[in-house]
Amino acid sequence: MDQRHDRSDKRMRSQGNNSRGNTNGTTMLQVHAFTFNAFQEHTYVVYDDTRDCAIIDPGCYTPQEQAVLSAFIEQHGLRVQHLINTHAHIDHVLGNQYVKVTYGVKLALHALDLPTLRLATQYADRYGFPDYQPTKADLKLEAGDTIQVGHNRPTVLHVPGHAPGHIALYSAQDKLCLAGDVLFKNSIGRTDLPGGDHALLLHSIHQQLFPFWYEVIIYPGHGPSTTIGVEKSCNPHCRL
Repeated sequence: MDQRHDRSDKRMRSQGNNSRGNTNGTTMLQVHAFTFNAFQEHTYVVYDDTRDCAIIDPGCYTPQEQAVLSAFIEQHGLRVQHLINTHAHIDHVLGNQYVKVTYGVKLALHALDLPTLRLATQYADRYGFPDYQPTKADLKLEAGDTIQVGHNRPTVLHVPGHAPGHIALYSAQDKLCLAGDVLFKNSIGRTDLPGGDHALLLHSIHQQLFPFWYEVIIYPGHGPSTTIGVEKSCNPHCRL
């Protein structure tokens, strides 16, 4: 969950394809973002020309939102190979069960966010999601793991602070990072939720993300994409 949600805005948005070229001759990763649920959370489908894909943080709660996600996958002839949570706050996990059942994939997240995933069941109704269908994690991710998406292998980074087991997925060859709720355009993730730690979040940003090239695109869990260069130069919330 980020700091800028508006529970009155329940529109679904598909934000289109974005891709970054790489220089080693392999296929480019395509990143397609959907905006789902009352928190305006970004669900990402990442794929290349093999049509293998990963679904990151499925926030699709309603049948209509789930249909939008499935229509895109069908229209592009994608094969869902992975289901990954960057972290397990309720707005990022609402569609986990749907994706698992529909595409027969296993749910992967960092072991330190397993308690966060279990906790989502207890407060889902209070946040307006009485029909949330919980599901268990099947695979535990660790820093340094890689996720095979066609010809590409994004790397798992452990970036705690917003949540204890928060991860990001970084593709050096495509110069992009799916950062969840760690770093936003001109903002950072909130740390007032259980397991949040402001100092640790800043440490994650400075030690794990800011060493990237300036042109690396950050695809966040909410709001517009940005770049490392812009946030290093202009984000007032990242000052130590």
